[in-house]
Amino acid sequence: MSVYDVEIQDLRGGPADLAQYRGKAMLVVNVASRCGLTPQYKGLQELHERYAERGFTVLGVPCNQFLEQEPGTHEEIAEFCSVNYGVTFPLTEKIEVNGEGRHPLYRELVDVPDATGYTGDIRWNFEKFLIGPDGSVLARFAPQTEPDDEQLVAAIERALPR
Repeated sequence: MSVYDVEIQDLRGGPADLAQYRGKAMLVVNVASRCGLTPQYKGLQELHERYAERGFTVLGVPCNQFLEQEPGTHEEIAEFCSVNYGVTFPLTEKIEVNGEGRHPLYRELVDVPDATGYTGDIRWNFEKFLIGPDGSVLARFAPQTEPDDEQLVAAIERALPR
């Protein structure tokens, strides 16, 4: 199974169809609207715009598991992201990323180590996973890693389809 085979709904309620990203690089990020890291939405949108034409997308995955920092309905989340950060990258339904209710997408991701060797549970909102054009999970970045971090940007550039 790969991330492309995972069934997940988009924020508006239809299927997200991750297979549409086959052949592209994708940054999967668990997001929240009421977190100290929420301003990262701005940088994520900038990454999405900067590399979209070269075969890249950000995929935002709302999650309310960390101090209930994403309490809104799907409509409220969409409005918040659009009004406050001009988000145009795709957002999925709100899911669980840890525990017994962990969504299958995150079951595919959590065993990948970050640069320090950490694997396992998602630590906080805005943890990032870079998916290659072939669906392989190439890298994991800590929540505090800003979207303009040079290591993250370099990894994205290496992952872009040729």
